[in-house]
Amino acid sequence: MSAGDRLDLTLRLVQNAGKLSVSELAGRLGVSEMTVRRDLNALESRGLLRRVHGGAVPVRPREEGGGFLARREWQAATKDRLGAAVAAMIEPGSRVLLDAGTTTVHVAEHLAERAPLTVAVLSLQAAEVLADRPGIELFVVGGRSRPGERSLVGPLALRTLEALSFDCFVMSIGGVHAERGWTELSLDDAAVKQVGLVQAARTVVVADATKLGVRAFSRVAPLSAVGAFVTDAAAEDVQTHPHGPLTLQTLREAGVEVHLA
Repeated sequence: MSAGDRLDLTLRLVQNAGKLSVSELAGRLGVSEMTVRRDLNALESRGLLRRVHGGAVPVRPREEGGGFLARREWQAATKDRLGAAVAAMIEPGSRVLLDAGTTTVHVAEHLAERAPLTVAVLSLQAAEVLADRPGIELFVVGGRSRPGERSLVGPLALRTLEALSFDCFVMSIGGVHAERGWTELSLDDAAVKQVGLVQAARTVVVADATKLGVRAFSRVAPLSAVGAFVTDAAAEDVQTHPHGPLTLQTLREAGVEVHLA
């Protein structure tokens, strides 16, 4: 396990448990307590958790979420691995619609390796990453920038998408639930995703394993509306993600290709 992956797993364990001691983390991760203390200090310095006597606690309840900047450092190593895996699935010459979100920004960083591509983006962050990249013909979908997220939403974004066709829609998601399907926190973001699903020949959803089993506010689509789902291998670990194995099984039964990165 790389240092980055170990930091990501440490953060997940603390977030899920609410509080963990240094000795508990050392046993779960298979490393020394000195290594755990060093990792906890690094995570605290980035504002991702808080050290307490003998262990650590989350900086905020899991359900509170946070805007793009607050989530950017959350599981950065995992999201970069997911971004590389999704980019590898894109054929050169494709027309790609890239959704907003912290994970899809990592997809954007790897898309230049698949050039030439035509890429339409639904976030200002992805536009900044792809601007002036050789071999990338970049389109920024119009619309209103949602405060905190910088995702592009609203009637103008919807009308623009309805006029375009894509080979692949790389979609982020707020939650994936065995019964509820693909769900999103924002009604505006959900509406954009619904149009993207219609306008693309194939949709690939990318999300870290913390989204499995989550029922977010707005339903986007049934599980079967998506062709492939890319998540991290921790989704199969019932200790860190209690709903992960069941959700993955339900996805496969719905005909969704599941890729673990």
